[in-house]
Amino acid sequence: MYNFIPEIMYKAAEIMLSAHNIDSKIEVKPGDANFVTAYDKAVEEFLITELTKQLPEAYVIGEEEEENPTDMLSKGLSLIIDPIDGTTNFIHRYRHSAISVGLCDRGVMIYGAVYDPYMDLLYTAEREKGAYITEKKSEKSPLHINDKPLKDSLAAFGTSPYRRNELGKITFDTAYKMFLHTRDIRRSGSAALDLASVAAGVVDIFFEYSLSPWDFAAGSILVEEAGGIITDMTGKKLTFDSPSSILCGNKRAHEEWLNLNK
Repeated sequence: MYNFIPEIMYKAAEIMLSAHNIDSKIEVKPGDANFVTAYDKAVEEFLITELTKQLPEAYVIGEEEEENPTDMLSKGLSLIIDPIDGTTNFIHRYRHSAISVGLCDRGVMIYGAVYDPYMDLLYTAEREKGAYITEKKSEKSPLHINDKPLKDSLAAFGTSPYRRNELGKITFDTAYKMFLHTRDIRRSGSAALDLASVAAGVVDIFFEYSLSPWDFAAGSILVEEAGGIITDMTGKKLTFDSPSSILCGNKRAHEEWLNLNK
């Protein structure tokens, strides 16, 4: 039903892949290490223009939009867009960033897509129709998360760099504790790709203390449709109208972590 969304994302990714002289196109937004480039803005503008041609009734919530009508999420159809998730990676040519597009209907995610243009991997999910991965634009394969205990899990985390002074210590204290209770822990720099990795069963549990809706909207339905669970750090259900902490993974590891931290 939403096949036009990946096609538009593929075209938007060409803007990312054509990037050059990125250092000369950086702006700093409010918050610690909160960067935006001309490419973020160009990708978002392209996505909004093309997606709203197909979904003219949808409200748009985008990372680079000056006004985001989050109060409209419960009232109709909304596109939640992160044009380049992992901007710091992108600036440093770390080649681990993604385009993320979520579709929300009256507060419920009904579709999500995360595209990694460097690996040419597309992750998609539609409510009650499963989650899939498409490699190099070939046939898509279903994603299924396998439950495994926390001690056998690979963990990942985000550092909430825009709020490092406030959340830095608790983040790394939690990461250390998770490191002690899992096989190992990773930090990638893209929450959208971390959530996609959870859906793909590559990462078994992930946390971050503060993410914006565009960081986790598309990834949340990927995780759920692949058979996982996503909540805030206390186990509460997510909403998409404000920033939130995130804890997601296979259901067994997620439950064990919550029990460990009661």
